[in-house]
Amino acid sequence: MKQCRHCFVAGRVQGVFYRASTRRKALELGLIGWVHNLPDGRVEVYACGEGAQLDTLCAWLKEGPPHAEVTDVQCREIEADVEAGNDFVVR
Repeated sequence: MKQCRHCFVAGRVQGVFYRASTRRKALELGLIGWVHNLPDGRVEVYACGEGAQLDTLCAWLKEGPPHAEVTDVQCREIEADVEAGNDFVVR
């Protein structure tokens, strides 16, 4: 059974390859969904897949790529969105 998580990541997460790195990690874990920057400086992540892989991604979001400085990650489980597609994309 696939699950989905909707996350918001705060800190120094824009301009440090956070979205590209999140996409790479999500694809490595076999997840589908998307990631994009928000006007307020946060990054929004929507990911669907198996629970263990989602747990791994959520843990990774707290660290991010080498130049990121994550100060907060808020993730919640949500119902699957038909717009998730078959890939994990940067929007």
